[in-house]
Amino acid sequence: MPSSDKRKVLITGGAGLIGSIMIDKLGDKYEFSSLDLKEADGIKSTVANLDDLEAITPAFDGIDTVVHLAADRSPAGSWDSILKNNFVATYNVFEASKKAGVKRVIFASSNHAEGGFYLDAPWKHVNEGNFHLLEQDNYELVTENHMIRPDSYYGVAKAYGEALGSYYNDYHGVSSFHLRIGWVLETDDPTFSAYSLSLWLSHRDTAQIIDRCIDAPESHRYDIFNATSDNTWKIFDIAHAKNALGYKPEDRAGSEFIKRPYKRTT
Repeated sequence: MPSSDKRKVLITGGAGLIGSIMIDKLGDKYEFSSLDLKEADGIKSTVANLDDLEAITPAFDGIDTVVHLAADRSPAGSWDSILKNNFVATYNVFEASKKAGVKRVIFASSNHAEGGFYLDAPWKHVNEGNFHLLEQDNYELVTENHMIRPDSYYGVAKAYGEALGSYYNDYHGVSSFHLRIGWVLETDDPTFSAYSLSLWLSHRDTAQIIDRCIDAPESHRYDIFNATSDNTWKIFDIAHAKNALGYKPEDRAGSEFIKRPYKRTT
């Protein structure tokens, strides 16, 4: 397909991990551009801070779909940082999308929007690696219909982004999908804890579910999806993504782990 015929997709945070995965695995299908604090390798890049609406607005011109990844991605982030980089930034992305006539925003929400469920059985048993207390595939999973239950300011900001997307869809005509991402790891290896085994979203499953969201029909206006690989021990139900998007995860974490610290490289 000639470049001019490809769907134009802006990635906020295009220089980050998930942006890099998208560019690597989907770069032949879409015409990507990036909006980030630094340039992304191999694609057109706008360097600007998302808390500055005027500065970021030009990056949205001619864009069909925005994949909004950029944020303070730490669940332990301070209120001041989350306010600036998650609340204000997400508003600016939706507002710039509205002004530019963007058809759909895909928002990187998070399991932390419902992380409070980790406090309760059966999910705390999965979180803590006490798999012997559960019968595999025979306990309740957290679905997109469970109540919002954030575990941090970060989680609150993700729930806010889902609500903001609903408002912009209903009143401003900007469609949005919200992916409650489990955990995308630089190493793509979740075997360092029970928590990571349950939440793992592999690199190729990350690319697939985002691709399915970009490609979904325009008549599908708004939705929320849990987004993990098809892991043996789950907290979050991914049936809705399978049924509504045709998501077919290729990867599955098992039960074995060697407990060790996880060190993020970026």
